[in-house]
Amino acid sequence: MSDTVAERPQGGKDARPGFGARLALFYRQVVAELRKVIWPTRRELITYTWVVIVFVTVMALIVAALDYAFGQLVLRVFGS
Repeated sequence: MSDTVAERPQGGKDARPGFGARLALFYRQVVAELRKVIWPTRRELITYTWVVIVFVTVMALIVAALDYAFGQLVLRVFGS
């Protein structure tokens, strides 16, 4: 194994572009990816929103019922 430092490209600086160039490239890539997205229609968005609201409400009711049931069970086992 040799003790030499890894060779750098000519000029002695990193081959990476500057911060501004990297930021611009990132922005262009984000815009390009967003153009590929198939956005939902307004009607689909409203439907999906209602589905989520109903699902979260049902899950909250299930968790609340289980919490109440286990709370009552603990009170019966350990007394009040």
